[in-house]
Amino acid sequence: MSEDIEKTIRELHIYEKKLLKELEANRKATPEEIAENANMDIKSVMSAAGSLASKDIIEVDKEVEETYSLTENGIAYAEKGLPERRILNALAEKKEIQMKDLASETGMDKKEANIALGWLRRKNWAQIDKGVVNITEIGAEFANKAGVDEKVLDYLKLNADGVKLFTDDLMDGFKKLTGRKNILNIKKQTTHSFILLPKGEEILKVGFTIKEQATQLTHEHLKEGEWKSLEYRPYDINAEAPVVFAGKKHPLREIIDEIREIFLNMGFVEDNGEYVESAFWNFDSLFQPQDHAAREMQDTFYLKNPLTCDLPDDDLVKLTAETHENGGGTGSIGWQYDWSEDIARQSVLRTHTTGISTKHLYEHDAPIKMFSVGRVFRRETFDYKHLPEFHQVEGLVCGEGISYQNLLGTLKEFYKKLGFEVRFRPAYFPYTYLSTESEIYLEEKGSWIELGGAGMFRPEVLKPLGIDQPALAFGMGIERLAMIRYDVEDIRMLYKSDIKWLREVPLSKGVRL
Repeated sequence: MSEDIEKTIRELHIYEKKLLKELEANRKATPEEIAENANMDIKSVMSAAGSLASKDIIEVDKEVEETYSLTENGIAYAEKGLPERRILNALAEKKEIQMKDLASETGMDKKEANIALGWLRRKNWAQIDKGVVNITEIGAEFANKAGVDEKVLDYLKLNADGVKLFTDDLMDGFKKLTGRKNILNIKKQTTHSFILLPKGEEILKVGFTIKEQATQLTHEHLKEGEWKSLEYRPYDINAEAPVVFAGKKHPLREIIDEIREIFLNMGFVEDNGEYVESAFWNFDSLFQPQDHAAREMQDTFYLKNPLTCDLPDDDLVKLTAETHENGGGTGSIGWQYDWSEDIARQSVLRTHTTGISTKHLYEHDAPIKMFSVGRVFRRETFDYKHLPEFHQVEGLVCGEGISYQNLLGTLKEFYKKLGFEVRFRPAYFPYTYLSTESEIYLEEKGSWIELGGAGMFRPEVLKPLGIDQPALAFGMGIERLAMIRYDVEDIRMLYKSDIKWLREVPLSKGVRL
């Protein structure tokens, strides 16, 4: 006896042994017969069979037998005729019928008449010309003989208990009936049979005894001393355990929560803002001219309801208008155009979260440390790196003595907590000066990649808001970070219900400090 067979026999469950003993006595035994003879329930038999099959001891053969009978609707058709047959009978007499009169001429409701009309045309029993239904030559031929599907109806009516097989001459009609709703009842009966494989034959040849085995040691066994005489079932400690997919956050939510935790630990407070915002807060407060390309319809979602939003108090609106038109005493010359309140009132789906920062500056006194994480919207073409909806994170610090050096230091600390080495390069943004872009180093790719923008708010942004202290701001797209974190090439993967990817993606690859 090989060591493998001996080991397999030792690890067999008592139900597996009982099933094998029954197959040894009767190789054609059914699960029901085994359950009765071995004093097991059918569920235990099938469970044992599945276990034996996984060990290549037996093979479980499954056979599904279908029985066909008529539904109540099918019986009615068998007795009264299919809807198209009833119309054909009327056409055989009148040759043609106005479509509007089909229901009344045949005693059918309008819905059934329309269905029948479709089958008439499919069978080429009738044709329609200028609202008139005419019988065809084939229709005239079938006026006095049954179609193949009608023969099957008659056959099933005679065999009310059900039919398992159809003769070749009825098979075409049966296929036609299966394409129609609520005519056939299909009852499926599954039978199982067990086939001993060579490994099973060898086990039976070696033989084994059936004896109750303990699967665990209980307090009673120890107390009564029964443990001494118990036979314990051995377990294969090298067997593979089932893979368990525990519940977890979506990868995008994991990163959002990680970013929120970093900001809170750095002493920031959160502000969320609204999805629907006025063009004033989304654009004008950031010193973006009203003819700026970012405001064009191809970039921004403008709303019909509500069509407009209220503007803030008149003083802020007036100062913003002056800043756009001539600089408003900020030291610049502005954009040199006539600023429009009507354009500023337009309601938009926010295109970024930076508008939250300007509103927060206006509504709160310095010193300020604020962040926001939220969804933003832009008219983008769906592709591997663009979506019309995505998430953006924004950080804002305002206070006496805040400088560009503070900006770089804050960014270094933020990206360090995300687990990245960061460097900076000059950049341009309409509402900040000085401005920079942050690049992170990807060790696995050996390259630097741009991840976010930052800068010091311009006087043209701060002065209308009544802010006389410097302010820094920085932000980035969260989906961009997620693609880097999880090595995703297509941004759409983050929103697909790909259960395999969601199960396998790690909980977090970031560094928490």
